This record gives sequence, C-alpha cells and structure tokens, in this order.
Amino acid sequence: MDNELSVVIVNYKTPHLVIDAIQSFQGLMGRVRLFVIDNASNDNSVSEISNYLSAEGLDSQATVVGSDKNSGFSSGNNIGIKQCKSEFILLLNSDTIVRPEALEKLVKTLVDNPDKGMASPRLEWPDGSPQESCFRYHRPVNELIRSAATRQVTQLLKRYEVPQRVSDDICCPEWTSFACVLVRRKVFEDIGLLDEGFFMYFEDVDFCIRAAKKGWGIIHNPSARVVHLRGGSSPVKSQTAKKKRLPRYFYESRARYYHKHFGIFGLLRANIFWHLGWSIAMLRKVANRSYQPNICESQWRDIWCSFSNPSKPYTHPDSNR
Repeated sequence: MDNELSVVIVNYKTPHLVIDAIQSFQGLMGRVRLFVIDNASNDNSVSEISNYLSAEGLDSQATVVGSDKNSGFSSGNNIGIKQCKSEFILLLNSDTIVRPEALEKLVKTLVDNPDKGMASPRLEWPDGSPQESCFRYHRPVNELIRSAATRQVTQLLKRYEVPQRVSDDICCPEWTSFACVLVRRKVFEDIGLLDEGFFMYFEDVDFCIRAAKKGWGIIHNPSARVVHLRGGSSPVKSQTAKKKRLPRYFYESRARYYHKHFGIFGLLRANIFWHLGWSIAMLRKVANRSYQPNICESQWRDIWCSFSNPSKPYTHPDSNR
C-alpha cells in the first residue's frame, strides 16, 4: 500500500473528532499521505490539529490546509483531492474511527477489481451494529415513500426504496455513503471533482451517477469496517430525528439533485409525490392521534425553497465573514 493511498478529511469545528479519526489509522501514517482541510472553522481547529500532528511527528506525512471560506463538503474535499498524487484517494468524514486493516482491505478490493472506481466499507456504530451504507438512486417517487412512512406504501414501492438491506456479502450498490469511500484517481480524471454546487448532502449520489455513466462501478466490502459516529458538522440527522426544521442547504441540495438528474419536471414530480405522502400521513394521524408523522417542521414549505432556481449554489453564512 506504500505511496498508493492519500486520505482527505474535511473539518468544520470538530478538531477533537479529526484527531480521533487520525489516531485510528495512525499506524499507517508512514505509508499514506494525509490532507486535513479546515472549512473556515474560525476557531482553534487548525492550530489544534497541527499541534497534534507535530507532537506525534507526523508533519512530513500530513498537510493541514485552512480554507478562507466555508463552501461545503464537496468544496473542502476538492481542495484536498487536488493535492493528492496517489493512485487511490480515501474521503473520510471527521466523525469516523477506522477499524484495523480496513484501509488495506479497501485498497486490495480496488486492486483486485480494476473495473470498479470506488470501494466502500461497512459503516457501523461503536458497538459493532451496522448502519445503512449502500443505496439505490434517489428518484422522485422516493419522496412519496419517505413522507408517507407507512408500511403499505413502502411495500408497494419496495423496489424503489433508497436504502438497501444490510448484508455481510460483497455487493455493488448504485451509490454508497461518502462518510468513508475509496476512489480510484482515474475516476476523478474521467468525470471531474465533486460538484461544489452541493453544499452538503446529495453530492455523493450525484458523483456516483456521474461515475456510472462513465462505466465506473462501486464495490462494497463489509469485511472492511469503519465506525461512523454521526457526530460531525451537520445537524441534519439529529434534527430529522427530533422532527425539527432542517437547514436550508439540505433542501437546496435536494432541489439541485432532482433538477440536475430528472429535469425541472422531475423536481416538480418529487415535490408532488412528497405532498401526496404527507397527505397520507395526515390522514393516518386523524385516524390515530398517537401517530407521529415522519415530517420535519416547515418541510411542506421548505421543499419548494429553491424551485425557481434549483441550480443556484448555497452560500454559507460563514463565507460572508
């Protein structure tokens, strides 16, 4: 694996998580190149991470880059990717812990499968229980499944469900989580970098669609295991669980994705399907007052926020400082 692998980690106000992630594969640092990109955290992130790397004697193998603005997950990764010279590039979230031999297994998976452009590990919780990490493409009809959140609708449209069943077998999903993904350099050369119009969310499925159009598939190797703490920079998952209002960038990325891959009428269908599912959920609540719909605050309105200009990139407030 010598000189074959570079690791890119994007940080936004989570230096302690970045350091924990580095520690989890620190034994390999003599054989890999690390790039940590700080997305204008405006705190002590750069100094904390740099001081740690210096104290551990890792300066020669690691580079910390401070971006002057927060342009999102895609942009941060692209800054790192541009500096990588290795054959394989690992995109790794800050809120991850790499299990022993996971990186070696991912590299070997791509070496053994030259027709595949990406390899992904099993994502799991600290106790070893699995997380969903293999998926089907988002299609407009998925919005009906998501907002209705009823067994009957889900069973009727089961073949369109985005998450695939967690399995211990090697498989080739349509797309995979970019919390941890190994990408062959040739893929970036063929299709370009991540689309920076996606501030956060949907950039991974977009990249996988573009790669598939060029003939690059994905291979998922569950014997490579990585803990995903889901405690990073984005509040989307925690807000969804609490049914609180989601950040605007989530809806703007959603609109950009559907418009980019299905056109303006595809985005319109997605929104109409969402409202149809929402209506089903509301009827269910009328019939059973204890039922809580899987709907976030103001979601019925927020899904339309970028409809008139779905290609407009999101601008983070920190970028204006």
